[in-house]
Amino acid sequence: MQISPAYDGPPILSIEGLGDPCAAVRRQRLRLLEVLRSLDASQWAAPTRCEKWSVKDVVSHLVGTDRFWAIAFGAGINGQPTRFLESFDPVATPEEMVDGMRAQPAQVVLTQYEAQVNNVLSTLGSVADWSVRAEAPPGHLALNVAVLHALWDAWVHERDISIPLGLPVVEDEEEVALILQYAAALSPAFSVASGSGKRGALVVEATSPDMTFTVDVDERVSVRRGDADGARLSGRAVDLIEGLSYRAPLPELPTDDQWLLVGLAEVFDVA
Repeated sequence: MQISPAYDGPPILSIEGLGDPCAAVRRQRLRLLEVLRSLDASQWAAPTRCEKWSVKDVVSHLVGTDRFWAIAFGAGINGQPTRFLESFDPVATPEEMVDGMRAQPAQVVLTQYEAQVNNVLSTLGSVADWSVRAEAPPGHLALNVAVLHALWDAWVHERDISIPLGLPVVEDEEEVALILQYAAALSPAFSVASGSGKRGALVVEATSPDMTFTVDVDERVSVRRGDADGARLSGRAVDLIEGLSYRAPLPELPTDDQWLLVGLAEVFDVA
């Protein structure tokens, strides 16, 4: 299905107190590059947690996403946020892009990925104002919030590669805290953007790192620190991200509150 990014009015998703996420993005991208440089031919061809995608396929996908992020972030910095995702199909389009790179050798894909990582990091290194708008799948967001989508996506795919290969995974607390806030707000943001009209709140109580925050959902979605009345999601932070990203089960919510968790599944046609 196609997504429905919200381009007009205030950002559809905001996060209280969010500052500069560039260090976390740099750390994650460079860490994954080091992992990829160490892989042999059999590991590049190995399966991942992404159905039907090999390690090379996942990295090919990341080449395309980081190419998009460099353009989208640069346009936002220049005050001209893009609208590339108006006709984007999050199921069909990534597969088409990966298929177009399958004939390329792994080392060529790695070279392309490194170039796109450098483009993203160079672009983010020029940011003077993190409040400028940039495009992400939910729509035009403050740049630092849009950057969290790029961090979340690559962090999950890093695990998609490393876990099946039996490689160690790094769970940096700053990265995890940023990603959890964004991941918890993403499904509600997609629901709001689709015109669901639903209202509510999701309280997330996490450990490792210890944090409690509330995702308020009305005409927009906002993340704020602290507790509130609402549906409650509790657990280890990494486990919650895995569940919110459809890599693992999540604790059950009452039936009336389950809509808070299904927006991402609806967009990606997850059964």
